[in-house]
Amino acid sequence: MDKVPLTVVGADKLRIELDELKTVVRPRIVADIATAREHGDLKENAEYHAAREEQGFAEGRINEIEAKLSNAQIIDVTKIDAKGKVIFGATVEIEDLETEKKVTYQIVGVDEANIKESRISVGSPFARALIGKEVEDVVTVKTPAGDVDYEILSIQYI
Repeated sequence: MDKVPLTVVGADKLRIELDELKTVVRPRIVADIATAREHGDLKENAEYHAAREEQGFAEGRINEIEAKLSNAQIIDVTKIDAKGKVIFGATVEIEDLETEKKVTYQIVGVDEANIKESRISVGSPFARALIGKEVEDVVTVKTPAGDVDYEILSIQYI
């Protein structure tokens, strides 16, 4: 299986979530199931069925995170000499040449992408257009509304 790129911050967030699931959520669910069993007939025990369902979701998420971490290629952008180019993990400030609107995005792994946090997936058309470019380069991004030209204002490796 191919390695999936992940930033150091993204890997840390997954490890924290995994630890929370294993040390807090899993024991709580086990206790909930034990409590529900004490109430008698399991066939009609809604608390028991809800706890078992929650257990299934939690165990599924634990397996998913463990698989992601085992297949991750953790990339620390602060330790890479990118020679001034946009690379995975870089934070890029760009300006729409038509509207003069400035935005900043960090290019991250698929699982880390969150547009509300200005983190875009390395596989997105936007990120693919930026990869390999330098400050002052003009990048054309194909959007549903047509092509949009952006100028790269700055690149940070943080």
